[in-house]
Amino acid sequence: MSAPSSDTARVRRGEELDLDALHAVLRPVLGDVQLEVEQFPGGHSNLTYLVKAGAGDSAAEYVLRRAPLGPVAPKAHDMVREFHLLEKIHPVFPEAPRPVFLCEDAAVLGAPFFLMERRRGVIIRTSMPPEYADLPSAPRQASEALVDTLARLHAVDLVSSGLSNSGKPEGFNRRQVEGWAGRWQRAETHPSVHSKQVVDWLLSNVPAESAHTIVHNDFKLDNLMLASDDPSKVVALLDWEMTAIGDPLVDLGLTMAYWTQRGFPEHQRTPVGEPAAAQGFLTRAEFLERYAEQTGRDLSNLRWYEVLGVFKLAVILQQIYARYHAGQTTDERFALLGEQAQALIEEGARQIGEGA
Repeated sequence: MSAPSSDTARVRRGEELDLDALHAVLRPVLGDVQLEVEQFPGGHSNLTYLVKAGAGDSAAEYVLRRAPLGPVAPKAHDMVREFHLLEKIHPVFPEAPRPVFLCEDAAVLGAPFFLMERRRGVIIRTSMPPEYADLPSAPRQASEALVDTLARLHAVDLVSSGLSNSGKPEGFNRRQVEGWAGRWQRAETHPSVHSKQVVDWLLSNVPAESAHTIVHNDFKLDNLMLASDDPSKVVALLDWEMTAIGDPLVDLGLTMAYWTQRGFPEHQRTPVGEPAAAQGFLTRAEFLERYAEQTGRDLSNLRWYEVLGVFKLAVILQQIYARYHAGQTTDERFALLGEQAQALIEEGARQIGEGA
C-alpha cells in the first residue's frame, strides 16, 4: 500500500493568520504553547487550517475554520452557527467532529472562527488517493460508505438528541427554493436564459416534506473522510455550515448533483463529482436503491430534489465566482466557476425538459 499523502500545505499568500492574536485568544484554552499553522488546500469556500499546539510529536492538533476573505453573502459562512450545531450533533452522530473552542470576536482574525478536533484519514476528490492503489474494491466501498452515512444521518432521532428545536422544518422545501433563488439573483454576473425557468418550475412543483430529519445540505463524497487503510470505514463527515432540519430528500438530491456521470464538456466539469464516473463506483441507480432499502423512503418524486440540488450547486459556484469577478479574491481556482455555474443551470433545465 502506498505511503499516506499529506493533506496540508503552506498557507496561501493573502490567507495568513495573525499568529500573535490567535495565540493570545487561545492561551486560556490551550495554555502558553507554541502554535504552528498549515492550510488544508482543498475546497472553494471557507478557509480551513491545521493548528498545531505544542512542539514535536507531543503537539495537539486542531482544525480552525473561518469564513472566506472579502464580503460574503448574507447568512452564509456562519461559523458561530456551525459550532453550535456541532455541539448538538457530535454526541448523537460521532462522524461529526467534536467542537473545541469558538471565538465570536471578528477583530481577532477578521471573522469569527472555531476550533474542532482533527481527525486523520483520506478524502476522495478528483481521483483515488494513493493509499487505495492496491484496493480495487475501494471505489465501491467508498460509495457504499457514503450512502450508509447519509442513511444513518437521516435516522438520528431529533427529539432525544435535542435537535427538534434547531430549525423550522414545516415549509422547508419552499424556503429552500426561495432562499437559493435570492442568492442567485444577488450573485448573478451574466444573464442566464435558463435560471428563471428552473426557479419557476421548482416553485410550481414544491412537494410536501417527505420527513423531517437532519439535513447536512452539502453531502458529497469529498466531505467524507475515510480510513486510509479501509475505504469502508468513515472517519468523519465534514462541513456542517448549512445543516438544517428539513426534508432528507433535499440531501439526496444534492448528492446526486455531485454524483456526476453524464459528464460536462472538459472545461466545464465540476471537480467535486468526478470520481463517481470512474469505473467501480456505484451507479446512480445503485446508490438510490441502497438508500431506499435502508430508509424505506419513496424516491418516485426525486427529480424535483435533483433539480433543486443542481440549482443549489450552481448558486454555490456562482457566489464564489462573483467574489472573483468583483476582485474580492484573486484565487485563480475560481476563474472558471462562472462557466460551471451556467452549465449546471442548463443541466437543471435539461432535467426539467427530460421529465416533461
